[in-house]
Amino acid sequence: MSRAVVPAAVVLWTGATLLLSQLRWFARPQLVDRLRPYVPQAAESSGGLLSLESFRDVLGPVARAAGARLARLFGVSEELSLRLQRIHSPLDATEFRMRQVGWATGAFGGGALAAVALRPSPAAAVVLGLLPPLVTFLVLEQQVVAESERRQRRIVLELPVVAEQLAMLLSAGFSLGAALNRLAARGDASSAAIQDLRRVCTRIRHGLTEIDALREWARVMRVDALDRLVPVLALNREAADLGRLISAEARTIRQDLHRQLVETMERRSQQVWIPVTVATLVPGVVFMAIPFVEALRAFSSS
Repeated sequence: MSRAVVPAAVVLWTGATLLLSQLRWFARPQLVDRLRPYVPQAAESSGGLLSLESFRDVLGPVARAAGARLARLFGVSEELSLRLQRIHSPLDATEFRMRQVGWATGAFGGGALAAVALRPSPAAAVVLGLLPPLVTFLVLEQQVVAESERRQRRIVLELPVVAEQLAMLLSAGFSLGAALNRLAARGDASSAAIQDLRRVCTRIRHGLTEIDALREWARVMRVDALDRLVPVLALNREAADLGRLISAEARTIRQDLHRQLVETMERRSQQVWIPVTVATLVPGVVFMAIPFVEALRAFSSS
């Protein structure tokens, strides 16, 4: 039994080390990590040129590639870096995959120790060894997916108000850049759209044009309403009545949201009738079955 405990303990120690390496009090951040917040849009390709100075640097690219393949296997096709950028996560794709590997390794070590202690059948031992790390990986992946979808939904709901505010500022004589800066500076800090606009303004200060920064925002969010609004904003140097066009687009977004809300209400109202129908049909079928069975008995006895 001691020979079986040693590999499981080694795996558990490795997982615990990877988990503790994510804590600030355990591992001091590297110079690259300390400088990353000051570098806009750090290239994701730099993760493939990691040095061999630490175990984490060696495992990072492997964990990222394996995690991407496993996520695609379970139906998550969108790039992790895009989802993390969408939800304003401080982690990049490699750091998040390393965190997944750490939690999955710890879960594997716990499952292996449980298998050694319980001594189940070989099939149950395989399940105890593979199921916990897989579930751990999928739970962390689903958390990012759910947060990304919530972020997209918030942007859709807040976009009509933001569009109307931009329309008023543009109609008052502000340029597109000045309107974006004013709205980002004086908007509600808890608003998802205002947070994204602040990042757009930061990208503009880093050298992008207003339209390129807005297109980058739309490319990250992947929201149909934003994809329609950005081309309208791109007409700021051509259209004289841009405020009216943006207001019309805001009304269109509101109409789409209203239609989706009506569809959801109708769908839920139809779902209410499902338990009512079942509750009505079951007693009716019972009452119909009793005379039917009695009639069959009468015919069979005769």
